[in-house]
Amino acid sequence: MEKVAAFLKEAGTYYLATMEGDQPRVRPFGTAHIFEGKLYIQTGKVKNVSKQIHANPKVEICACTGGDWLRVAGTLVEDDRREARQSMLDAYPSLQGMYSADDGNSEVFYIKDATATFSSFTKAPEVITF
Repeated sequence: MEKVAAFLKEAGTYYLATMEGDQPRVRPFGTAHIFEGKLYIQTGKVKNVSKQIHANPKVEICACTGGDWLRVAGTLVEDDRREARQSMLDAYPSLQGMYSADDGNSEVFYIKDATATFSSFTKAPEVITF
């Protein structure tokens, strides 16, 4: 899991795919944080992506850097604890201008039952589960 988080942070931007009914939706994200041994992402409850995750928590993440790419498939689980939200905000101070741990909008999810596949054109794929 640490290797996945490091890759996502190195990439800076990754893409999160959700479903809205039968329509896939993909958008850029930038948060990846390990808290209490789990990989977390963050968004706002008012966003459509939040509604999509709550309706169908199965997601996929894709990121590219240096000719390599990573795909992570799994299920997002909301962690509604203030400590989890604050840990994310502490890891990403730039978010503190838009979110606070107690604003009723910030929410964090950890990924469970994850399958991460590291790929490139020059190496065999490497699969990690967590």
